[in-house]
Amino acid sequence: MTKPPSRGGSGRSRTGPGGPASGRPPRARTGPRNTARDAAERAAGLAISSRAAPARAAFGRDMSDAAPWERDEGPSRAPAKAPSQSPAKPKSDRPKSDRPRASAAERPAGRSASSRPATRDAAEGRPATRTRRDERQDSEAPRSRGPAEPKAPTRRALREATAEALATGVQTLEVTPDEAGMRIDRFLSARFPQLPFTRIQSLVRKGELRVNGKRAKAADRVEPGASVRVPPLSLEARPPAPNSPRAEGDLAFLRSLILYEDQDMMVLNKPFGLAVQGGSGTTRHVDGLLEAMRDKDGQKPRLVHRLDKDTAGCLIIAKTRLAAATLAKTFRSRAARKIYWALAAGVPKVRQGRISTYLAKEEIGDADARMRVAKHGDEGASHALTYYAVVDQAGQKLAWLSLKPVTGRTHQLRAHAAHIGHPLVGDPKYFDIENWELPGGLQNRLHLLARRIVIPHPRTAKPIDVTAPLPPHMAQSWNLLGFDAARYDPIVEAPEA
Repeated sequence: MTKPPSRGGSGRSRTGPGGPASGRPPRARTGPRNTARDAAERAAGLAISSRAAPARAAFGRDMSDAAPWERDEGPSRAPAKAPSQSPAKPKSDRPKSDRPRASAAERPAGRSASSRPATRDAAEGRPATRTRRDERQDSEAPRSRGPAEPKAPTRRALREATAEALATGVQTLEVTPDEAGMRIDRFLSARFPQLPFTRIQSLVRKGELRVNGKRAKAADRVEPGASVRVPPLSLEARPPAPNSPRAEGDLAFLRSLILYEDQDMMVLNKPFGLAVQGGSGTTRHVDGLLEAMRDKDGQKPRLVHRLDKDTAGCLIIAKTRLAAATLAKTFRSRAARKIYWALAAGVPKVRQGRISTYLAKEEIGDADARMRVAKHGDEGASHALTYYAVVDQAGQKLAWLSLKPVTGRTHQLRAHAAHIGHPLVGDPKYFDIENWELPGGLQNRLHLLARRIVIPHPRTAKPIDVTAPLPPHMAQSWNLLGFDAARYDPIVEAPEA
């Protein structure tokens, strides 16, 4: 029986480009000899072609008499030997389209061979390389997929990172109702926590800061709705992000210092040597540590007064803007009562007294300059009033002083103690007694403690009374000198103004 002709020409078998009766040499192929439909049927494992009487498998093997499971497995097996009446075909003459392919179940949906115009390629004599490559990529893509690569940073993240690293431009800030009554320097410190306080003071002193178009002074208070013009700033690196190891360490440290806390305020026991605010060469300070206490709304606790770096004891912190404004007014009105303990050189002849002078900075503009006793009317001079009492003494060498400042000038207690001839032990700025020797066992550190503070609560107006313990170096001195910290303090009887 003669086989029906195929597309290659009349009387030729589909098993090769020429039969044994043709006598012609094999002709080089220029394209696929099967349609996309044939390829799809073979890939699906069909054994019988609709256009060929004897069904052929992928490698030219007659599968018409094979068992059903062999028909299904035919494309995946090695090619069987050709029948004896047909000459063996060279490997290079095997149709590329007859090579084993992924089954229809393995091929992704929408990418079947029948969905691409392979017949057009055959008609124009172009090899169907794209079809085979696409099918091979589609069948291998699910198996070659590896772990997901990390996503690149977004443009917004890059802009934010760049903005933090660069200097700011001219800004105009509007004062909110919660910020009403704040000093202009405190206002800027709250808005720009990365900006050193010395830099803020420099901006005010040079007149670079404008409030409603006018030059501002450090003591000026901002009002709601006021417009504050800020010049370009060079900000320091941002504090550690919340939940970072450093922030968690700072938070644990601050928690260990708390003497009193509620929803509006807290009182810290500031240790010796820790600055309250940043300055030249100061990177670790209370204001920076408070970044670790930002709440979910982004509010950071605020300072309402200051202590010198080497002064230990009670430091009040406001937890809300409203509390900060209320407590600041309390300090301005002198409604807060503060008591300090100190160790002085020598013993005052008047055991209880009053020190009233004018104080001014020796160097105008220097935030940490030494204070001098001035006269009324001198440039930068401010009135300072302090009450003192001798609690105990060690012979005529040392005296335990209790001090009650009525005003709150810079270095007021230290300058007043030196003014009456009894500077505080360990004071590097104001201790000026020549040939004075520190008694054995005492540390050469400033012996000054913010012992007690009584202040109306910012919400309830009820008095909050907090006492701080002696710092380690002062506790050592008290033990060596035989002072009893529970001894009665006569300064409580001193006037309040």
